[in-house]
Amino acid sequence: MDRPAARPGTPATTGPVVTGIGVAAPNGLGTEAWWAATLRGESGIRPVTRFDASRYPVRIAGEVPGFVDEDHLSSRLLTQTDRVTRLSLAAAKEALDDSRTDPAALPEYGAGVVTASSAGGFEFGQRELQALWSKGGQHVSAYQSFAWFYAVNTGQISIRHGLRGSSGVVVTEQAGGLDAVAHARRQIRKGARLMVTGGVDSALCPWGWAAHLATDRLSPATDPARAYLPFDAAAGGHVVGEGGALFVLENAAAARERDARVYGTFAGYAATFDGPGTPRLGDAARLALADAGLRPDEIDVVFADAAGERAADRAEAEALAALFGPRGVPVAAPKSMTGRLLAGGASLDVAAALLSLRDQVIPPTTGTAEPAADCPVDLVTAPRRIPVRHTLVLARGRGGFNSAAVLSAG
Repeated sequence: MDRPAARPGTPATTGPVVTGIGVAAPNGLGTEAWWAATLRGESGIRPVTRFDASRYPVRIAGEVPGFVDEDHLSSRLLTQTDRVTRLSLAAAKEALDDSRTDPAALPEYGAGVVTASSAGGFEFGQRELQALWSKGGQHVSAYQSFAWFYAVNTGQISIRHGLRGSSGVVVTEQAGGLDAVAHARRQIRKGARLMVTGGVDSALCPWGWAAHLATDRLSPATDPARAYLPFDAAAGGHVVGEGGALFVLENAAAARERDARVYGTFAGYAATFDGPGTPRLGDAARLALADAGLRPDEIDVVFADAAGERAADRAEAEALAALFGPRGVPVAAPKSMTGRLLAGGASLDVAAALLSLRDQVIPPTTGTAEPAADCPVDLVTAPRRIPVRHTLVLARGRGGFNSAAVLSAG
């Protein structure tokens, strides 16, 4: 944790607030399009179109639809950016526009950027390596020096919007979408007025596909509707997707001063690391609740990591049962409609949590009709309208990273 925990049962009344959301997801480009599709249970998982996947053992993914690069970037930026950076720039612009913020009106160093990335510009890197092998070094773009890099999204967003404050990038795979927002929270506590933060990833190209396949965690199913089944007895791996969400996180007092519309408060956060044979996702959840000053019975919904692998799903279900009791809290996994988006996955769950707070509805999990007997979770399989005041988002990154965040009504 990055500050002493509040006393459990006494919810924190201060904390940075989210005033803008930008989304690029496989089942919707733009926040409201994605959210409407999610509530309808519409999946964005389908056969791969971004490259010829016919020779690979896995041939489905979650691709962002309808994204025309030229509609979002100038020709100058197109030559120096990867797909992931283009998606990030579009999401950042939507978030800033949504927040009705003018970065130029802020103090010169009053706003920064913290993003999460797992793969950087994989597709750009593949293209330049192909040029190197087939044509020679003189045909490799000078932009390769940075277009592949994990921090490129942060840099390009910062340049485009003149955000000259403290900035950074975190690399913790799926957990990164929460870790980036937590790092942005630290910067606001240090005096920043505003931070653009969250995560977007995209590595849907042959080079990236080889890396995904090497994990041996992808579902081999050919039916998109049955490929990714979180907490299901038939779960056999996950589906890869691209996209994510970016946010405008603001100092709460500054947001109130300008009468900003607030989606919710980033009320609590914690991160843990697994020990040898010791999963610690449950510890991250408990610490995040303590940081927010909340009891388990005050959480209205959990947005699960939802690995789609039997052992990992069991471990998460056991952690939830230990904290909330068996089937003790509604559990949602809207990523069942997008696939796992690496660093973008937890950020998209944060967006879902915030919109659940706004609309007082929990989005559904698709594919899984009934959780396995050894996964005692109250899985939400149809939109559920209940009072939503506090939400918990969980994420696990490959290698032992665990993160948990509490989003509360503003």
